[in-house]
Amino acid sequence: MTATPPVFLDVDGSSIAVRHTAGTTPGIVWLGGYKSDMLGTKAETLSDWAAREGRAFLRHDYSGHGESGGVFADGTISKWLSQSLAVFRHFTRGKQILVGSSMGAWIALRMVQELRKAGDSNVAGLVLLAPAPDFTVELVEPVLTEAQKRDLAARGLFEEPSDYSSEPYIYTRALIEDGRNNRVMAGPIDTHCPVHILQGLADLDVPASHALKLVSLLPADDVTLSLIPDGDHRLSRPQDLEMLVRTVDAMARREN
Repeated sequence: MTATPPVFLDVDGSSIAVRHTAGTTPGIVWLGGYKSDMLGTKAETLSDWAAREGRAFLRHDYSGHGESGGVFADGTISKWLSQSLAVFRHFTRGKQILVGSSMGAWIALRMVQELRKAGDSNVAGLVLLAPAPDFTVELVEPVLTEAQKRDLAARGLFEEPSDYSSEPYIYTRALIEDGRNNRVMAGPIDTHCPVHILQGLADLDVPASHALKLVSLLPADDVTLSLIPDGDHRLSRPQDLEMLVRTVDAMARREN
């Protein structure tokens, strides 16, 4: 873990923890997954690489995650998207490459949409790891059990054991309903920049078929899909981290 303390940005009353290192562009913007934080293995690996390269690097924790304030169960895609956009606009200058892991890939795709809507074309590329855009609609809702549906109706949430933490995952009715309003996979997606997807074929959380569907919806852009035969959802083994760095480095050099 890095010893450098974060700075905090107030976004709509939430204290968002941010780590930013200035450097050359295109800079790298890390977007983590559901219930992950910015001190995870992949983010730290990219931070170390960016420092060696003298390249700008930005990461933050969504509200209810890591060092940020707020309650996890109060989070929605819209809220975390708003925070990510605020951090991006406050800290970045010039061209940036968004690197999104799992849910972070969904946030990245929505960021591109919102930034372009506002006339900002500074996203120079996307690197998406085990991408989980629309996961609430595509991966959670279709397999809800009757018990989970009852919990959503009665309690406003249900809990599910996590393979990555001693604490269960919490899925709220607000998260699921808000997810429907943030869908990106309902039709063609125009990112107007190159996209490189890294997907493990041994991913039990987000199947490779989801990444293949995403690729099919990116017809207008330069898209590369790298399938990792024995890669799981985390993609945090040494060989996975090496591929991640190679991928981000190649895209950054291409955009220089």
